[in-house]
Amino acid sequence: MRHVLLGALLACLAGLAQAQIPLVNATCPGDIEVHADEGGPIYINGKEAKLKKFNDNYFEAKGSGVTISLTVSPDGSPSVSYTGKGGANGVCELTEED
Repeated sequence: MRHVLLGALLACLAGLAQAQIPLVNATCPGDIEVHADEGGPIYINGKEAKLKKFNDNYFEAKGSGVTISLTVSPDGSPSVSYTGKGGANGVCELTEED
């Protein structure tokens, strides 16, 4: 019984240590607006995007004809970039929510 409780406690602690999607607001070239709630989901131009988690620090969201790449640094700071049709790509500017 003690092993079961210890295992449950360790599983809970491991979940706390994993990186999550941070609260993000960004504007990308081509009038692309990105918003992510803490823990997800990610929205592209107001529509919920299809999210794929590659690891604890890298996520991709697809929707509205673009792919948004969200990278979370070890200090928790996000960076956002996009890839669109015809090879369009670039870095998105993080914005503050009013």
